Amino acid sequence: METVSPTTPDRVSVHAPAKPLSQRNWMRTPLYHVLVAGFGFVMLYPILWLFASSFKGRDEIWTNISSLIPQNFTIENYVNGWRGFGGLTFTTFYANSFFYAGAATLLTVLASAVVAYGFARIRFAGRNILFACMLATLMLPVQVQIIPQYIVFSKLGWINTFLPLLLPRIGGQAFFIFMIMQFIRGIPKDLDEAAEMDGCGKGNIFFRIILPQITPALITAAIFSFYWTWEDFLTPLIYLNEPKLYTVSLALRAFSDPSGQTDWGAIFAMSSLSLVPVFVIFVAFQRYLVEGISTTGLKG
Repeated sequence: METVSPTTPDRVSVHAPAKPLSQRNWMRTPLYHVLVAGFGFVMLYPILWLFASSFKGRDEIWTNISSLIPQNFTIENYVNGWRGFGGLTFTTFYANSFFYAGAATLLTVLASAVVAYGFARIRFAGRNILFACMLATLMLPVQVQIIPQYIVFSKLGWINTFLPLLLPRIGGQAFFIFMIMQFIRGIPKDLDEAAEMDGCGKGNIFFRIILPQITPALITAAIFSFYWTWEDFLTPLIYLNEPKLYTVSLALRAFSDPSGQTDWGAIFAMSSLSLVPVFVIFVAFQRYLVEGISTTGLKG
């Protein structure tokens, strides 16, 4: 009679011992959802309070602080806030912000992609030294660059224009260069070699092979660049002096009057509107944001 080995797959017992509560099961419990909802409410409470206060009257904003529900609902704050100051409405300030954030994002992402492709795929003399210098700029405080940059742009006569805000981005930003470069390294080099055999040069390989594959990384870089540029306050404050060139962040600061009575309702209303582009972009591109951060390029 033939004996069957105990290790034969057909005779393996299917009665495995019960496993403890796994992480996936824990995430399905009501307690987990309650904790996440509570933590999310704490994180979002300042934004909710800002939005609720934008619909409160002047006397109610600082007397009804704890409540998120206005006692007297009004949209007067939005009407007064949009009127702006100095004969300029917030239409001008939003147009300036969209121009600054849009142009800066486009220049930054395109330049960072080109530089990242050079570091990731092209071998040239001094590449490692240049790459180390690029990473070193991440540790350089912005405050150290302000004075020398201001002197240079002042000599060129670019003060009170958008040129000092946009032209430095032509070389890309170190953070985005590093992120896109890591994404490119995940793309098999066989694609480059196949394209070279078909007669493609470095430029064609970048635009036809690499660029379509790194779309998630480009969108992620664009989202972060837009966020950081949209909320930028220091750079426009230094180089923009005329109110007609103010961005939203500068306009909100100029809207307050430390020596008089500040219309906080109008400031809260315009601050709430300034968050709308950020939320819209995040909701529309959150899938690409997660994919780009994880840097999951094609695996060879």
